[in-house]
Amino acid sequence: MSTAAPLLADPALVARLAGDLRAARYDVGSVQELLGPLAFAALDREESVPARRVVDALVTPPTTASPATPDQRLAVLVAAFLLGQEVPCAALADALPTLGLDGAERLGVLHVRGTSAAPRVDLRPYAADDASGHADWWLASDLGEMSTGQALRPDHVLGAGGASLTLAQVAVRGKVGRVLDLGTGCGIQAMHASRHAADVVATDISARALAFARFNAMLNGLEVETREGSMLEPVAGEQFDLVVSNPPFVITPRRPDVALYEYRDAGRSGDDVVRDLVLGVGQVLAPGGVAQMLGNWEHRRGQDWAERVGGWLDEAGLDGWVVQREVLDPAQYAETWIRDGGTTPDRDPEGWATAYAAWLDDLASRDVEAVGFGILTLRRPVDGRVSLRRLEEHTGSVHQPLGGHIADSLAAHDWLEARSDAALAAERLVVAPDVTDERFFTPGTDDPNVIIVRQGGGFGRAVHASTALAALVGACDGELTVGQIVDAIATIVDVPVTDLAAELLPAVRSLTRDLFLVPVPGGPAAEVDG
Repeated sequence: MSTAAPLLADPALVARLAGDLRAARYDVGSVQELLGPLAFAALDREESVPARRVVDALVTPPTTASPATPDQRLAVLVAAFLLGQEVPCAALADALPTLGLDGAERLGVLHVRGTSAAPRVDLRPYAADDASGHADWWLASDLGEMSTGQALRPDHVLGAGGASLTLAQVAVRGKVGRVLDLGTGCGIQAMHASRHAADVVATDISARALAFARFNAMLNGLEVETREGSMLEPVAGEQFDLVVSNPPFVITPRRPDVALYEYRDAGRSGDDVVRDLVLGVGQVLAPGGVAQMLGNWEHRRGQDWAERVGGWLDEAGLDGWVVQREVLDPAQYAETWIRDGGTTPDRDPEGWATAYAAWLDDLASRDVEAVGFGILTLRRPVDGRVSLRRLEEHTGSVHQPLGGHIADSLAAHDWLEARSDAALAAERLVVAPDVTDERFFTPGTDDPNVIIVRQGGGFGRAVHASTALAALVGACDGELTVGQIVDAIATIVDVPVTDLAAELLPAVRSLTRDLFLVPVPGGPAAEVDG
């Protein structure tokens, strides 16, 4: 059960804190400049020694004869709130002149101990790009393992980790009415959503997490409504245009000797929490509404992962696009999440061995050979007819933020659904500006034996193209229709046009869906089959 957060969402005090942080240049760019590239990069690896060496040389109490410089004030905030160090009260009072130490204690961000003060929370600058543009905020969460040197508490509230950043960048960001952030944690997804939604509701089973979410929204001048409860219970009977969720998807053994953490463990067996969310989220989606979430799913012996997750989509009755981004074997999965909780073989050899065995036993009990991680994009069809069913693996690099690309691909899918092959052939298409082709020749030959059409943005897809398909793509400049281009190529290669159209039109659909090709605005009216 979560306990109360050491934070007071007092508007006046929070405003003073924000003003002091702003005046001290406590932002990602300034911190990076202060620490230098080596120390700043080490922090991303949870290694604080290089950063401590920088700030320790700067953190000294100011005096009348030697007032603090801007870099010294910034170093004080970095030492306290980013590195979790005790710092001299006089230095902190100088760095927080409007809030003051009394205000910081009342707010719950610091605890004064004689002549020094210790942080009670991790409070760090945050910068990210999503489909709405750039964001510069501050984000409070519980002190992490790097600061405490201990395993995390069960009700630990996590800051913006890798999964949170991934979801923030893949979420679609069109202007909408209502957004639900399910399992908000520290509130980062709700904060991103507040920039493009009229109303944002953030839910969590943890009262402690909701306290952080309210504090963070207030600190950054954002409007977010918070509600306590499990999964979809707090919003039963309501509808949303967008649902985003980084749910507690970790597959953790249900054993008393294995620690559970509210931010990642839902108390369900296997991947049931993700399955249940897929099956239930349609109940709170408005017609045409989109849900995007992260999740784990089990690869069970004798069953393809796409068959397993595809079955969830079929049962849910929603449009579905699932991208598997990573696959870990049971040992890798166990090591990842045991370390995530702060247990290591050096710090707690017995606890490590016990947890490791429990994880392997739990996964083996269901014949799990691997665990997949990925992005699920679901949509409630306006007319109730499911038209999108796409499950794919893409473990390579992608070009973030992906939200705009995903939104455009969904729109392209709908555009194609409204067109028969005849209607598609009557359209004019252009090559997207990020598309290139690569040709590979055998020495001494005039014709390429491999042609790859490559996408520079989005998922960075690469398509092996036949000579005819490459010729069609090259001719898509908006002047001729797809049908006219196919006719011309058929004449050149001396094949029946119907045969070539049967080969190329499915490929054109695929390239248009994946945004290699883009329709010219103002083309023929859609021809709906049927």
